[in-house]
Amino acid sequence: MSGAPSTGAPSVANTADPTDRADTAVYLYGVARGLDPAELRGASGVAGAPVRGVVAGGLTALVSTVRLDEYGEAALRANLEDLAWLEATARAHHDIVDRAAHAAPTAPVRIATIYQDDDRVAEVLAAQAERFRSVLDRLTGRTEWGVKAWADPAALDAPDTHSGGGLAPSAEPPTGPPSSAQSGSEASRSGSEPAAGTGTAYLLRRQRERRRREDAGRRAAEHAGTVHADLADLAVAARRHAPQDPRLSGRTGTQVLNAAYLLDDDRVDDFLAAARAAGERLAGVEVEVTGPWPPYSFIGEDT
Repeated sequence: MSGAPSTGAPSVANTADPTDRADTAVYLYGVARGLDPAELRGASGVAGAPVRGVVAGGLTALVSTVRLDEYGEAALRANLEDLAWLEATARAHHDIVDRAAHAAPTAPVRIATIYQDDDRVAEVLAAQAERFRSVLDRLTGRTEWGVKAWADPAALDAPDTHSGGGLAPSAEPPTGPPSSAQSGSEASRSGSEPAAGTGTAYLLRRQRERRRREDAGRRAAEHAGTVHADLADLAVAARRHAPQDPRLSGRTGTQVLNAAYLLDDDRVDDFLAAARAAGERLAGVEVEVTGPWPPYSFIGEDT
């Protein structure tokens, strides 16, 4: 968010813990339109801080006062690498945005968006009021839904049964290094030399198996791309994200789809049916749908 000329003192709704101390800043959760300040009463945000509304230009910014020793620039660089801190902060951030979104159109902002004080927040609201109103117009009556898909490693390693997925069949024996001791013993008993090329055959099997896994991974990604295209046709907007960190998902499979979809409220049932059908159609691929969410993925200017 860019700077803006001062618009004077902001109106602060449901005032809680306002301060100009040098060791604090203001944390912004999102911007709402037509929000009743009573909806924020008793709400606790990040680090347990009370939540209040800063009103300017007909908009309400959802904010808390936070300490710089946790939310200052240097502290944030460290804390954003701490998964436990990040998870707790993201959950608290979401809870406030979700609470507001159930009461009024709300545009969330990115986690850990920090301003100097309420006056600075009011300046931003006034300077970017037109943009915020445009975003809120676009989000009203719509919610975000997430779809993730994981390819099961065991399914990817399984032979293809010609059902449209899996791997190509192979006549090769199971993978495993050749047993030279056994071969030598058998050779001694038979009085013959060990068969030539045993090591080469093993390496060739490994190469073929690696290619089969790679081919299966590509097919899973292609299937996921088809699912994404089908679901995107039902959405107002769609966005693919990078695969989620396995430490956050707790999954062992390969994530082949991580996407968000902005849906009109009256298309949700059709979307869920399409996602469910996709999960049933793809052998070895698990499809997970989450939502509804505040539209975190669709607040940028390029969406």
